Amino acid sequence: MGILEDKARARLFYKYLSKVYDTINPLVWNEQMRTEALEWFDPQPDDRILDVGAGTGFATEGLLEYVEEVYALDQSVHQMERAFQKFGRRGPVKYVRGDAERLPFAADAFDKTWSSGSIEYWPNPVAALRELRRVTKPGGTVLVVGPDEPHTGVFQRLADAIMLFYGTEEADEMFDAAGFVDVEHHVQQAKPGSPRAITTVARVPDADADVSGVAAATTESEPVDTAAD
Repeated sequence: MGILEDKARARLFYKYLSKVYDTINPLVWNEQMRTEALEWFDPQPDDRILDVGAGTGFATEGLLEYVEEVYALDQSVHQMERAFQKFGRRGPVKYVRGDAERLPFAADAFDKTWSSGSIEYWPNPVAALRELRRVTKPGGTVLVVGPDEPHTGVFQRLADAIMLFYGTEEADEMFDAAGFVDVEHHVQQAKPGSPRAITTVARVPDADADVSGVAAATTESEPVDTAAD
């Protein structure tokens, strides 16, 4: 496990990163890449959408071009404070402070679920993917963006010591273990030489499919706790 896959360390990390996140983020995940991912995600005007690990709201902003309301979940108050500055505390974005591995929503609560730049900090990515599957309606789409693994041994070992990096083969294993079907991977890159992202689009099985891998439903969403960590 990488040092930033520890939740307490990740929250501390984002306490400081939040101040410059919107400046740094376009170097690895820019508007063009977001637009491509949104086309694969294919949100419809009436969709109820959850953004897991919404952070400062970069993906949320893109989603709002398609729908009138987005549920945005994050565990970092500091990241959410940045999002408040963009969207306000009450408006088209419904903020929820929570954990990807224990999503505070009922089963089948959303038509589609999105998560970009978050999976690399999940201590148990398969458990979190199962949660994304649980809260998404049968037949619904889940999109996850994470860092593609470096292709040299030294950088790969260094990357793995920090947080989760993975390739398409490991992504297949994770999404299969979480019970998804129709899994597709797209490798994206802001520019040559920059870090690559792996964007996975998958479908929740239809209602009559085997759902033995899905965790039991948890409680409804809770209001945002704005107390600082």
